[in-house]
Amino acid sequence: MKHGKFITLEGGEGAGKTTLIQGLTHALADRDIDVVVTREPGGTPGAELLRDLLLNGEVERWSSRTEALLMYAARVDHVERRIKPALSRGAWVLCDRFADSTRAYQGVAGGLEPAELADLQRFALGDFSADMTLIVDLDPEIGLKRTLQRGEKITRFEKFDTSYHRRLRQAFLDIASEDPERCVVLDGTQSQADVLAAAIAAVDARLTVGT
Repeated sequence: MKHGKFITLEGGEGAGKTTLIQGLTHALADRDIDVVVTREPGGTPGAELLRDLLLNGEVERWSSRTEALLMYAARVDHVERRIKPALSRGAWVLCDRFADSTRAYQGVAGGLEPAELADLQRFALGDFSADMTLIVDLDPEIGLKRTLQRGEKITRFEKFDTSYHRRLRQAFLDIASEDPERCVVLDGTQSQADVLAAAIAAVDARLTVGT
């Protein structure tokens, strides 16, 4: 049995990751690919409990260092109990956020040193990483406005000021620039159909879907 593929989706708040995952799920399922959709923080019962702690409450509830530790506690459980078993049976896993979000949120925007997060990543997950990462790029003011218009519950991270969210956007773009073989940047200002088409084209080109 072939080992599955692990695709992560990243980007700022309201960038359109959820809609893109739905479209990708249907596109892959149409090719008879077993698809598992999950998210971070979360994805397992234990990790979902930590998600609630991380996303709710006031901005000052946790320091960036505490957030990073909670994120990786959730991530280890998620990888061990859900992601790796799915990949082992040949499924493709689509994950809304993964380690790049920790680098962006707790690292660049939160002020933690990259070397510290790299050490935490190695300790928690070894060399495990995504096969491909799709980064949906969008002006944070547009993304936050979209979130409000959809009537979604505002999380702790959406309560941070605009400068925080601008640092996030640049962090994701820098991550993509540093690792172009893994990362693809998608233009979040395009229509949902165009973003999906670009994502499918990128997946086909890099992961040879259907060949």
